[in-house]
Amino acid sequence: MNNLFVFCETENGVVADVSLELLSKGKKLAQTLGCKLEAIAVDYNLYNIGRQIFKYGVDVIHVADDRKLAPYQTLPTQKIICDLVKQEQPQIMLFGATSIGRDLAPRVASALRCGLTADCTSLEIGDHEEKKTVKEENGEIKQIVTPYKDLLYQIRPAFGGNIIATILNLHTRPQMATVREGVMKKEVFDENYKGEIKKIDWQKSVTDLDFAVEIISRHIEKSKINLKAAPVIVAGGYGVGSKENFQLLHELAEVLGGQVGASRAAVDAGFCEHERQIGQTGVTVRPKLYIACGISGQVQHRAGMQESSIIVSINTDENAPINAIADYVVTGDVATVLPKMIKYYKANSK
Repeated sequence: MNNLFVFCETENGVVADVSLELLSKGKKLAQTLGCKLEAIAVDYNLYNIGRQIFKYGVDVIHVADDRKLAPYQTLPTQKIICDLVKQEQPQIMLFGATSIGRDLAPRVASALRCGLTADCTSLEIGDHEEKKTVKEENGEIKQIVTPYKDLLYQIRPAFGGNIIATILNLHTRPQMATVREGVMKKEVFDENYKGEIKKIDWQKSVTDLDFAVEIISRHIEKSKINLKAAPVIVAGGYGVGSKENFQLLHELAEVLGGQVGASRAAVDAGFCEHERQIGQTGVTVRPKLYIACGISGQVQHRAGMQESSIIVSINTDENAPINAIADYVVTGDVATVLPKMIKYYKANSK
């Protein structure tokens, strides 16, 4: 088994943030394994791909660049990746847990007959011993220990987020995982790093039948809510009490130059729209300041915000789980505390 591969999602030749996050993590994993980091890009107008991703430590970029390959279509992209994987034999392959990644990765894993762990929140390299108890012909019970080295520890919440599971793929390769956007930190390895670009000879295996879907038109509307880029997030939970009380969060966020987020409980209660949901079933954020208002802090929510630089908790329950990870805790009613904060910041902000 050879190197570590990352599938890079692109739109009009621009690499998605989740792919850059995976390349950053992939480089660290590759260094631990002593192997190369390689990327795959399938799109049109990829002439600028090297300038975008070499600095993240990419040693080789495999490129399929053709007008027919954009926008993304499942079947041709799957065939291109499967053929390349069979040829290059990577030991690990990573995808973003996006709409494209969730469509593509299972199809690739199924075609290659290997395992896939979805929605990982952490990836590490480690060893493992598999123990089996066997009964020999003479009736003697014997334990067989099989060691495995340099495995990918695929870590993700399980059972509704109540536990954190570590999943290993012992017997098939590549070890495959999809990773949620925002859980890995985007870090440049070397601004002057230069790798190699290899063109994929994909026309031999992909036929016209694989382009079964004709895309007549596309309409892409950018979301007005961008929690990932917000330096400050004021997030509310079920403890806020009502949709009307959420207006206080919007006022405070406006004063601080931030965005409003919400826990799943608040969204389910109709206090806030789903686009603002933070946590295991929402978005993952890491702002400079995270103000949690009336949020109990179950593990599902903490998984999406615990990497924030500073966490402030405002809650009537001084024993709320969110307080365990908060840098500052304010014990009190959100409806009483927030108006005072808004008044103070308005009076003291330039």
